[in-house]
Amino acid sequence: MSDGKIRMTVNGRKIAKPVEGRYRLLDFLREELHLTGTKEGCGAGECGTCSVFVDGKLVKSCLMPTAKAEGAEIETVEGLAVAGELTALQKAFHKTGASQCGYCIPGMVMAATSALRENPFADIEEIKERLGGNICRCTGYTKIFEAVELARDIMNGKRPATALDSEGAGDSYIGNNVRRLDAPSKVSGALKYAGDMTMPGMLHMQVLRSPHPHARIVSIDTSEAEAMEGVACVITHKDVPGKDGFGVFVHDQPIMARDKVRYVGEAVAAVSAETQEIARKALARIKVDYEELPAVFDPEEAMGEGTARVHDYAENNIVKHIPVRKGDVEEGFAEADLVVENTYTTQQVEHAYLEPEAGLAHVDHDGVVTIISPSQNITHHRHMLSTIIDKPISKVRFIMSPVGGGFGGKEDMIYQGMLALSAMKSGRPVRLVFTREESVISTAKRHPARITYRMGLKKDGRITAVSFRMISDGGAYGLSTEGVMRKAAILSLGPYDIANARIDTYGVYTNNTPSGAFRTFGAMQAQFATESHLDICAEKLGLDPFEIRRRNMMKQGSLTHTQQRLERAAIGEVLDTAEAFCRWEKGAPMSRGAVRKDLGGPDTRQPCTLGARFRKPAEAEDKQEVA
Repeated sequence: MSDGKIRMTVNGRKIAKPVEGRYRLLDFLREELHLTGTKEGCGAGECGTCSVFVDGKLVKSCLMPTAKAEGAEIETVEGLAVAGELTALQKAFHKTGASQCGYCIPGMVMAATSALRENPFADIEEIKERLGGNICRCTGYTKIFEAVELARDIMNGKRPATALDSEGAGDSYIGNNVRRLDAPSKVSGALKYAGDMTMPGMLHMQVLRSPHPHARIVSIDTSEAEAMEGVACVITHKDVPGKDGFGVFVHDQPIMARDKVRYVGEAVAAVSAETQEIARKALARIKVDYEELPAVFDPEEAMGEGTARVHDYAENNIVKHIPVRKGDVEEGFAEADLVVENTYTTQQVEHAYLEPEAGLAHVDHDGVVTIISPSQNITHHRHMLSTIIDKPISKVRFIMSPVGGGFGGKEDMIYQGMLALSAMKSGRPVRLVFTREESVISTAKRHPARITYRMGLKKDGRITAVSFRMISDGGAYGLSTEGVMRKAAILSLGPYDIANARIDTYGVYTNNTPSGAFRTFGAMQAQFATESHLDICAEKLGLDPFEIRRRNMMKQGSLTHTQQRLERAAIGEVLDTAEAFCRWEKGAPMSRGAVRKDLGGPDTRQPCTLGARFRKPAEAEDKQEVA
């Protein structure tokens, strides 16, 4: 590299290009060679999305400086399919439905290719071990392992190549294995996610974020940053031309902090520059004067009198309270032979989608502000942004890029507004790609919940009354909190017919990271409490867990606590099937001692203990110790 150029062979093509010293091999492949099948998921060598071959060895390219690849032979996922013909392994991924969001799949294909190159006869345990450095958040891995085994057997001649052929839908798509139309582009690395996209003259955005959980913004001075060479524009809340504020239910969140910050990681300003490095340096030139304010982090404390007010409009910091009443709860408790009360807590959970948030915005030739991002709610975002940037809806366009995992976490318009403002102010396309750290500190999580559950029961297990009180930490902004509280209230009692119920769900503002949508939102927290509570009650009454549920389950004609008359209820069939399928050993939870007979069968998942796969499983008829 004496002349400042890096020389290597990439997918059979000799390369000699100038390279920035800060570049990792991942950056060089993506930014200079535009081989975007190699993804960045974590930047720390943990997720495997950046896997490539360097001189035949599988390497995490996010950990390798480009200079270390001098003279090396590099193979990326784009180099596997010669002349566009997918490899047997890529075809197997397509066949088995191993790709869902697809973001991890190029790295997964590279790891699986490495496994079969090194051992063409690898058994399933070796395949699992060799793919252990790659993370998938969608599939549960089963279809991926199935694909690798299928490819192995075809490559070894144990199965014919026709095993990769499509089976067709037959008379109906329902109940048949139908291939995903987008799978070939995912397994070959050809599919472009938002962070893979470029445009001529594109600027790179970096965001200045709050170091404080709650503080008043006294002043923001961006003059030094704006004067830097290579900086195209700097934006703050002052650049919003319309009515600032967005959210799923309440429009309480500004594009960037306005007047005060409400959580650590909240966007305060954004720089768009010729390179990411210049934009990062410019952030350090922005001067923000903060006046720290009292902060509140516990939702129950936040509901008390005299605590810090996160939003002036919200009395006692309550975002939404959903009350539901059915029957006479006090009378129901009076009829009970046993009353059991417990508190259950669930934690904040990060979505950890493999694709970090990213977007690309530009103003087209007709003056239409266009935002490309993996948004799960583009129609709502379009209408909100129209108001924020003060343009008619016909001048705002959202394009949904492929979503590299969302799970509800990309439902909120966290950064798209900043991209739009920067594109409008600079007159050039602007791209923003979050680091994994930014994603974790600044985007919504699953709502933590504290549920107080009080249940009255007869000796035979019939429930006479329930009091359900759920307090959820909504964080600094409303986002999906109202919807989550509604869902929690609706599903709080599970599939059980309870005559007397008092239900209260509260979403509360705090100075924590905002909480938002996450798969089964509200239902997950509520059902964890309900089902845990029923198991405890079954133990106290000496009842089998299946039996206590049968005695209280919904039936045809049952009236829910939201006043819905059920025309059909399948919970009985579900319980019967589950009990039979797992060969359930009947009895109260504490009646079977330290051993039980319904473990260890051919269709029972083995205990997930360290090294369990190396031990010979017990015979199906043997009793096994309970962990």
